Amino acid sequence: MNHTSHQSAVTSHAFAAACQAALVILLAAGTCAAQSYPAKPIRWIVAFAPGGTGEFLSRTVAPQLGEQLKQQLVVDFRPGAGTTLGATLTAQSPPDGYTVFLNSVSTMAINHSLYRKLQYDVRRDFAPVTLFAVIPSVLAAHPSFPARTVKELVALARANPGKLDFASPGIGTASHFAVELFKLMAQVDLNHIPYKGAGPAIIDTIAGFVPMVSDNVSSLKAHIDGGKLRAIAVGSDRRTDALPGVPSFAESGYPGFEASSWWGVLAPARTPTAVIERLNAEIARALASPAVRERMLTHGATPIPGTPQQAAAKIASEIEKWAKVVQATGVKVD
Repeated sequence: MNHTSHQSAVTSHAFAAACQAALVILLAAGTCAAQSYPAKPIRWIVAFAPGGTGEFLSRTVAPQLGEQLKQQLVVDFRPGAGTTLGATLTAQSPPDGYTVFLNSVSTMAINHSLYRKLQYDVRRDFAPVTLFAVIPSVLAAHPSFPARTVKELVALARANPGKLDFASPGIGTASHFAVELFKLMAQVDLNHIPYKGAGPAIIDTIAGFVPMVSDNVSSLKAHIDGGKLRAIAVGSDRRTDALPGVPSFAESGYPGFEASSWWGVLAPARTPTAVIERLNAEIARALASPAVRERMLTHGATPIPGTPQQAAAKIASEIEKWAKVVQATGVKVD
């Protein structure tokens, strides 16, 4: 071996050794960071206004999760622009584990097809942490509404095409598109009345200004139990324990109908894997807490923890599902 070849070999070995040493240092640093995480409060972004399901879920879990992590979870409400403001803020936050995002099917799946322009890419800009909860949608009516069942509603709608109104918390919400899916499957024409939030939609339906309202079980259960509204059907694939006497759309003649509002937790893309895994494990543990689980189930929310991979797969499948519904309705938002 000549001097040049020998020198080249030595240089190559030295470079390889340096790379291995750097890798060990990086891995060690990542491990230390994960072990010390969290070292400060965590911002828990909710893309809905206070008073709704997002606040209920957050306030139910945050104290337990904060106790486990030994750090405060600061619930940060960022409503607006069809939940895209909260999503954009999360996507643009540092990927250090100190910003997480409680999101719903409307944010992660429906908006992907509904909006012509988004400031984030659902698949590229987020790291799924876990699935969180599923809450069935429910179509309810004023007690004076003549149709009491899905079959009667379909008959009434076909006799009065485009004349029956239903309220929802807004265009593009899961509650809105639950009825759009029903309209497609039942081939009926119902007129959508969008409101700025669930509260006004529910109030106007109770007052009789609108005959029907679509929202989730957590929001409508108390009004149904109190007789102010009458449930027609729930959007889960089977009956829910929160409203055991209310049939599902699936059992009412529309098998395959499923329009529940599912929720998940995301972090900004490139958040360290070790941090994602820690958050995943702690959220699953919090959701399994008897007090948390009982409170959620009582309000119609079923905890559904899972792996980050399962959350990613759910988002992908729901994007595909709701893209077809959005396309069929022709609804688009700039």
